[in-house]
Amino acid sequence: MIHDSVIDLIGGTPLVRLSRFHPPGNLVAKMEMLNPGGSVKDRIAIAMIEQAEKDGLLRPGGTIVEPTSGNTGVGLAIVGAVRGYRVICTVPDKVSKEKQDLLKAYGVEVIVTPTELLPEHPDSYYGVARRIASEIDGAFHPNQYSNMANPQAHFETTGPEIWEQTDGAIDVYVAGVGTGGTITGAAKYLKSKNPGIQVVGADPEGSIYTAGADGDIHQYLVEGVGEDFYPETVDLDIIDRFIEVTDAESFRAGRELARTEGILTGGSGGMAVHAARVVAAEDPGKLVVVIVPDSGRGYLSKMFDDNWMTEHGFEL
Repeated sequence: MIHDSVIDLIGGTPLVRLSRFHPPGNLVAKMEMLNPGGSVKDRIAIAMIEQAEKDGLLRPGGTIVEPTSGNTGVGLAIVGAVRGYRVICTVPDKVSKEKQDLLKAYGVEVIVTPTELLPEHPDSYYGVARRIASEIDGAFHPNQYSNMANPQAHFETTGPEIWEQTDGAIDVYVAGVGTGGTITGAAKYLKSKNPGIQVVGADPEGSIYTAGADGDIHQYLVEGVGEDFYPETVDLDIIDRFIEVTDAESFRAGRELARTEGILTGGSGGMAVHAARVVAAEDPGKLVVVIVPDSGRGYLSKMFDDNWMTEHGFEL
């Protein structure tokens, strides 16, 4: 088969049993880094753009403006390249240089903003994106945090894929929670097939999901997951349980996954597989499926760099 464009390659990612990372063998990873843009975010990028085109919000030659920690930006850049859109991304300064350079390689205009600023601050990466979108005629701001095409993409693709690939045998679904689209959309589909499936959210220490709105919300080093506010795209009612994971646990699990399974993922992937292993260890008879959201190639100067790890106080 010859595909018309790289966009046609999005989705259909395989499942891999993590029997060396978790010897009981009941932990399975969905390999989202095998999407053409290297992450699960390719799924929502095409979904949000196609919905905007249908709604007349994005016209030929238009501009896409989005705040991102990198992966959604890459997905949007791929769609933009194929369909002729200009793409501008704002990113917080904790995003790795590799990911910033990757966005630029696709032709994205990258604007770096301070990580510590709250979403409502005009100079945060959210605020700058809103301002730029308002200043450019015909610009479209997908806003993955409120765009319901985000969870819908996972309801229509990720959930059905997991159900079919496991022949309906999945017992537990685990995913990191950022915008909440990945966990919410797929969980709704899976629970529609079997209401008994348990849904577990992995969350970095310092994020609102485990800290609570009035809790100790603070900065953390894992990228692209967790939040300091509740996005409209997350349905907390469908998540049965959250597991809080520290930066140290996330990076350690990510490095271990590379060395035991040959699977290179980032900090958010390490966070997800750490939480999933906790769940899988509770009942070896249950099949646990975890989303491994992206590749570790964007973090070589961080969690896979021994000097960086040591400088930040993490054990090797």
